[in-house]
Amino acid sequence: ADEAKQELEEVVEFLKHPKKYNDLGARIPKGVLLFGPPGTGKTLLARAVAGEAGVPFFSISGSDFVEMFVGVGASRVRDLFDQAKKNAPCIVFIDEIDAVGRQRGAGVGGGHDEREQTLNQLLVEMDGFAANEGIIIIAATNRPDILDPALLRPGRFDRQIVVDKPDVRGRLAILKVHTSGKPVDEGADLDILARRTPGFTGADLSNLVNEAALLAARRDKKKIYMQELEEAIERVMAGPERKSHIMNDEEKRLTAYHEGGHTLVGMMLKHADPVHKVTIIPRGRAGGYTLMLPKEDRNYATKSELLDKLKVAMGGRVAEEIVLKEISTGASQDIQQATRMVRGMVMQYGMSDVLGPVAYGESQNHQVFLGRDFHQERNYSEEVASEIDKEVRKYLEDAYEACRKIITENRDKLELIAQALMERETLTAKQLEELLETGKISEEETKEPPKDDNNGPKDGDPALIPPTTLVQQAQNEALDAEAEKEKEPVPVGEIKEPKFNVTHYDK
Repeated sequence: ADEAKQELEEVVEFLKHPKKYNDLGARIPKGVLLFGPPGTGKTLLARAVAGEAGVPFFSISGSDFVEMFVGVGASRVRDLFDQAKKNAPCIVFIDEIDAVGRQRGAGVGGGHDEREQTLNQLLVEMDGFAANEGIIIIAATNRPDILDPALLRPGRFDRQIVVDKPDVRGRLAILKVHTSGKPVDEGADLDILARRTPGFTGADLSNLVNEAALLAARRDKKKIYMQELEEAIERVMAGPERKSHIMNDEEKRLTAYHEGGHTLVGMMLKHADPVHKVTIIPRGRAGGYTLMLPKEDRNYATKSELLDKLKVAMGGRVAEEIVLKEISTGASQDIQQATRMVRGMVMQYGMSDVLGPVAYGESQNHQVFLGRDFHQERNYSEEVASEIDKEVRKYLEDAYEACRKIITENRDKLELIAQALMERETLTAKQLEELLETGKISEEETKEPPKDDNNGPKDGDPALIPPTTLVQQAQNEALDAEAEKEKEPVPVGEIKEPKFNVTHYDK
């Protein structure tokens, strides 16, 4: 994100000090296209530029141009640029420009006349003002591949800036922004959270902190503790816990061995990501899951890493087969994920020894009607298709056999993990290491953070005692004065009406 900020700082500098550039004969970019995954802060960056530059900011969404009446979109484009010229220097921001700037002639029926008229008018207007007029167009999209080439040429959108997912330093900075102003406990380590959230966007991190705050409020805490922040990571990644779903003993055993298989294989392989946590508590759509997080952000994956990921994906099914002598539908998602991964290795990354470094199939986005193609273009023969299927099958069978060998040789460790999961339901990385080293888990870890700071009710406070108990104590005091020697009762005069209304107890 630092590079994106640096590029946009030049835009701010031009709007503030245009003479410096004009004297050198420099032509400032007419348009800046921000593109990247959803939630990375493209719109936020555009607003920040306008705020820094201190110039008028015209904001419009790409979909606002298109109406049911023909010609309205083109008319709106003209009006927008007329307003911009009157208020120059200024910034015109078009959010989600792919709604109007999509490639002409694409889709069913050869395109959409109204949208294409609007795009044509936009192209004309971007050519119609001089580079030094002080009007800068900033546009944002997460689908730059479907934009019309005429829109992307130099002279229109000269500068194209990638706004990618933040790295570990970026995530730490974003977490600091979102936790400032919130009562976060001093023991909450944001460095650990940043390392545990690879692939999270700014929007994900904002959601994470908000979920943690909601969890803390639900538990009547005055601060957000590390426990809530860590649980919020799982809520964002896998969905909320399904506590109402009660598994019978057979399901619990099946899930424990399935997740134990993933965990054991992951811990035995050199190139697999470290196991962070394993649980058999249903969350989201999953009946249980093994959370494996990389040690650091990576841009590439080696063949060895992909093969080990493949084995980890197969670990659950193999454990079911070896231990329970039965297979279930629980591994369906694992098999789909493994098959997708192998097809990518064979067809996209050229990792097959038989087929060689050749890419098969042109389009890999699998999105219908978003580009020129309706589906993935098949640029290979039936014989090659048959070879691809054989290679995919071979990779999957090899991974399956490798898993079988690992689990058979370490059956005792699988039993330890599965039994511990059936007892505890959730195991952390530290507990797993201790379990495999010593054969048991010490009880020291289960420390609950305090319910709140110093303001909450203390033990013995009437606010913690159910109303029925308070009445009983009052009656006992009246009937038996001896109770004072053992424990001082709550005086009748202190039982005030609001306490009965404020505290609610579920039956």
